[in-house]
Amino acid sequence: MKSTTKIWLALTFPLALTFPLLLSCQKQAKNNIVETPWGGTVSIDGEAPVSQSADSIGLGEEIIMLTLYGPETYYEYHGKDMGTNYLLCEKLAEHLRKSVRIDVCRDTTDMLQRLRDGEGDIIAVPLSRKHQEGFITVANNWVVGHNAQEFADLIRSWYKPQMLAQVKEQEQYQLSVASVTRRIFPVMLSASKGTISHYDHLFRKYASVALVDWTLLAAQCYQESCFDPQAHSWAGACGLMQIMPSTADHLSLPRQQIYEPEPNVAAAARYMRELQALFLDITNPAERIRFALAAYNGGANHVRDAMALAKKYGAIPQRWSDVRRYILLLQDPRYYNDPVVSSGYMRGSETAQYVDNIMQRHSQYRVALATGAKVKVPVNVPVPIDASTASPHRAAKKNKWRKD
Repeated sequence: MKSTTKIWLALTFPLALTFPLLLSCQKQAKNNIVETPWGGTVSIDGEAPVSQSADSIGLGEEIIMLTLYGPETYYEYHGKDMGTNYLLCEKLAEHLRKSVRIDVCRDTTDMLQRLRDGEGDIIAVPLSRKHQEGFITVANNWVVGHNAQEFADLIRSWYKPQMLAQVKEQEQYQLSVASVTRRIFPVMLSASKGTISHYDHLFRKYASVALVDWTLLAAQCYQESCFDPQAHSWAGACGLMQIMPSTADHLSLPRQQIYEPEPNVAAAARYMRELQALFLDITNPAERIRFALAAYNGGANHVRDAMALAKKYGAIPQRWSDVRRYILLLQDPRYYNDPVVSSGYMRGSETAQYVDNIMQRHSQYRVALATGAKVKVPVNVPVPIDASTASPHRAAKKNKWRKD
């Protein structure tokens, strides 16, 4: 059986980045139609013209994209679908006014067989010349079925070589701090007065809900938003604790309250408690908190993948220092393609750094409050690449689109 999810497409460039590009690159035509940087067209009011030819070649309402996990192909990041080739395929589907259905395959052999069997429309993974045999090669060394000549011609007429560089630039923007809108407040207001932030009363109030010390909740908040309640990211994470709208729904946080400090912190505290409950096999509470922080940032299933790798290779899966190593190794295809790994590639360096920063800042806060000493050196300020966009509630299934 195969479960599938349709991804209905919108422009993925942030509006502030997209509109100047549109205006600088536009070719004005009737009805205010302009050309986008990736080669499609869109009207100023956001309605793209329908490609008539796309409706006559049997594609239906969606393009089934066959792919593999990897940083250049496809992965899930902070609740969003990413990967250079995925994003490029998304642009193609957008141009054709279609949706994309992703099928993550086990390996290249599986991927090629599925295309032969008609289970997909396109392999959006650059293939070697050997693997292209028997198929029609299109953009970026992708292939379509040998009987899909009209689809191939449509892709070739759309694709321009510069698109790949443009998509990579878009992706790098989304993975950078520049994509996060926030103000940076002091890492600590007054050690002598025992004041970390303007929201200490909330951290104290909800620390027991989160099952953590209030200073750890403060350290996590600074890592997420630098104490800016209006912080938001391109991925949609909002507020002090950078909660995604879908996570707000999960936590019964009304979306109209997502930027309000108290509801935001209260929801994050509930989620920290919920995440710790997922790791009850870790009997040391201090260790369990580290695993919960990693899950808040990178997803519980990715953390479980790292634990499975630790067990396989003789490390202790309930010890964070051991699992941290495999969090990092989930960036290596030898490990994220391991049979014990269910959720594929992960940007593990960010998650490892996220936990490190919070635990280090937590220690600094405790010392400062006990001694009155200043927090001398903030830990990685500005926040490391996209750490402040961390959002929980992701990597929910072994394979989001398919069950074997």
